[in-house]
Amino acid sequence: QRKNPFSNDDRLASKPVHTHRGDFTYGRPPEGSQTEQRGKDAHSHVGKEVEELCLIIRRTGEVGEDGHVSVTFGQLFETYVTISNKVVGILLRARKHGLVHFEGEMLWQGKDDDVIITLL
Repeated sequence: QRKNPFSNDDRLASKPVHTHRGDFTYGRPPEGSQTEQRGKDAHSHVGKEVEELCLIIRRTGEVGEDGHVSVTFGQLFETYVTISNKVVGILLRARKHGLVHFEGEMLWQGKDDDVIITLL
């Protein structure tokens, strides 16, 4: 009805149709909404999983000559998959935040078992 030129409802005309790119609120849920809260909760949960992954790498890995702890993907997968089935996704998130390093775009069970994952 907001876009309808024949609508006489002034209540609809006063509200913005939608936000535009570059606007601070573009692509974000309304403040204080349940959607915003769910997003914050999900972000917090993933952050905790990344922390847990780093702790597991520290526990199961070996300290190299450079002082960094490293573990193979196969070893990490076997250890972490009992905790969560999202090993690769959490590894990608950890790399995005500069917490771990490994070669390649994606890691595959079996194929990339010898890839070294280094805790930064």
